[in-house]
Amino acid sequence: MQTVRDIAKQIVAREGGFVDDPDDPGGATKYGVTIHTMRRLGLDLNADGQVTSEDVRLLSLSRAVEIFVTHYFDRPRLALLPEGLQAPVFDMYVNAGAQAVKLLQHLLRDMGFAVVVDGAIGPQTAQASHKAAERSPTALADAYGIARRNYYFRLADRRPASRKYARTRAGRKGGWIRRAEEFISARYHLNEREFQQRVAQWD
Repeated sequence: MQTVRDIAKQIVAREGGFVDDPDDPGGATKYGVTIHTMRRLGLDLNADGQVTSEDVRLLSLSRAVEIFVTHYFDRPRLALLPEGLQAPVFDMYVNAGAQAVKLLQHLLRDMGFAVVVDGAIGPQTAQASHKAAERSPTALADAYGIARRNYYFRLADRRPASRKYARTRAGRKGGWIRRAEEFISARYHLNEREFQQRVAQWD
């Protein structure tokens, strides 16, 4: 069975090294840890009195893993979720913060569970997610992954500058979409025709 640390290491591998894309609201980022997160945590790694992109460059892989485990898994209490949901919600939490939990809560409400959409995992959300998983753990994880993929598509619909994260320059699936589909059963992956139909409005 995968440990939380194993999942965090996989997230770091997906996120990659240092980038500072002006179209990315996260700003300077390394291993998925943004400069905003480092400022919030006070990670002045070069001890010059301020947290800048240079500190982001200095971030080690092992420290990134620790940040993810502590601040993106333990503190949001993702361990309260069914095991099959922990990895996809953890992965999205790194990418989108509390929106990852809100997405799950909206999904649970659509399934008939009376949960509050507040982005926080408490007894209500935990209990509902376990009850939903009892019906079919794989189906719940697939539904979450599909909802996540749709969330990224909607972001790109609204913000043209973000479309490069959902569609490559060559017109294929971008990183956001591929990442969401890593947690969806293969039969629910969009084929090339379906993907092109979904993004046709962007042209």
